[in-house]
Amino acid sequence: QVQLVESGGGLVQPGGSLRLSCAASGSTLDYYAIGWFRQAPGKEREGVSCITSDGRTNYADSVKGRFTISRDSAKNTVYLQMNSLKPEDTAVYYCAADGRHYSGIYYLSRGAMNYWGKGTLVTVSS
Repeated sequence: QVQLVESGGGLVQPGGSLRLSCAASGSTLDYYAIGWFRQAPGKEREGVSCITSDGRTNYADSVKGRFTISRDSAKNTVYLQMNSLKPEDTAVYYCAADGRHYSGIYYLSRGAMNYWGKGTLVTVSS
């Protein structure tokens, strides 16, 4: 069983940056694929980024070149560095973990992950 806790959300101006953290307990994240998903008000949840257990990364087209996912094994934490933020990035961001070995693209498109955090709100507004 993996417990995930997101942090780092907040209010930021357009063009600004935030770094989200996904801290895990109960198991070592190295064995899991970790995904970041977001859900804006009135919209469906969408996959943002994923890092698989072997370190491969995938990104939604809307965030490529602006967001970077990374893993710190010593801290058992996965980060999402978000730069050049836009108002359309406003959403609740969730991290999720899964111990199977599907591709990052599969996880992002299906959201088929077993463990989920409760989310952190990111608001991009002037």
